Amino acid sequence: MQRKPHTIFLVAVLAAAVAAGAGCDKLRARDMLNKGVNAYKNGQFDLAIEDFKQAKQYDPTLTNAQIYLATAYASQYVPGAPSPANINNGNQAIAEFKQILDQDPDNLSAIDGIGSIMYNMGSSPYNEAEIEQSKAYHEKHIELKPDDPEPYYWVGVIDWALAFRTNREMRDDYNKKAKKPIKETDPLPPALAAEFAQKRGMDVDDGIAKIQKAISLKPDYDDAMAYLNLLYRQKADMETSEAARNADLDQADKLVDEVKAIKQRKANVPPTS
Repeated sequence: MQRKPHTIFLVAVLAAAVAAGAGCDKLRARDMLNKGVNAYKNGQFDLAIEDFKQAKQYDPTLTNAQIYLATAYASQYVPGAPSPANINNGNQAIAEFKQILDQDPDNLSAIDGIGSIMYNMGSSPYNEAEIEQSKAYHEKHIELKPDDPEPYYWVGVIDWALAFRTNREMRDDYNKKAKKPIKETDPLPPALAAEFAQKRGMDVDDGIAKIQKAISLKPDYDDAMAYLNLLYRQKADMETSEAARNADLDQADKLVDEVKAIKQRKANVPPTS
C-alpha cells in the first residue's frame, strides 16, 4: 500500500526537525564545553564540572567533555584528605574515566587518568590493591603504545612504592622485637633481606627494567633516573652479601651524579625565543 503524499511530507518534516534538534544539542554541547574549559583554566573547578556535565547531557558522544569532566573531578581530589566530598571526587573521576573506556577501551587519556587517580587514592591512606590497579592501567598503556616513555616510568615508580612500603614495615616489625634496632640506612639482617627479596624482588626487578626502558626511549629522563637510583637502593636491601649490596649502592650513587649533571645541563640551556 502506497503512502499518501501528505503523509510522506509530514514524515520528512519530522525527520528534519529531529535532525535540527540534534544539531542544536551538539552546538550547545560545544558551547558548554568551551565554557567549562575556560572555567577549568581559571581554577574554577566546581563551575567547570557543571559546564562539562551539561555538555555531556547535550551530546553523550562528546568524548572531550567526558575527559574534561573526569579530569576536573581528579583535579579536585586531595591525596589523603578523609572528607566524604574529597573521596567522592576521586570516585567520580574514576567512574567518568571508566564510562569513556566502556565506549572506547583504548582511550589513552582515560587509561592514564585512572592510573593517576588510583595511584593518588591508593598512596594515602595506603591501599595496595588500588596501587596494583594503577599499575595495571599503566601497563595497558604500554601494550597500546610501547614507544611512550611515561608509562614505563610510572610502573617503575609504583614498583618502588610497593617495595619501599614493605621494607619500612619489615624494619618497623623487626625493631619492635630486636634488642639492637636497625636504622633506616642500615642493611637488613641477612634473613630479613632474603625475606624482603622473596616478597618484593620481582617488583624491584620489574621496576628497574621498566625505568631502564623509559630511559632508553628518553635518554635525558632525569626523573626516571632518580627513581632508578631509589630502586637500586631497595635492591641493595635484598642482598645477603656485602659485596652485592655495595655494587647496588654504587649503581645508585652513579645515577645521583648523572641526574645532577642532566639538571645542570638543562639549567644552562638558554630559553627559546
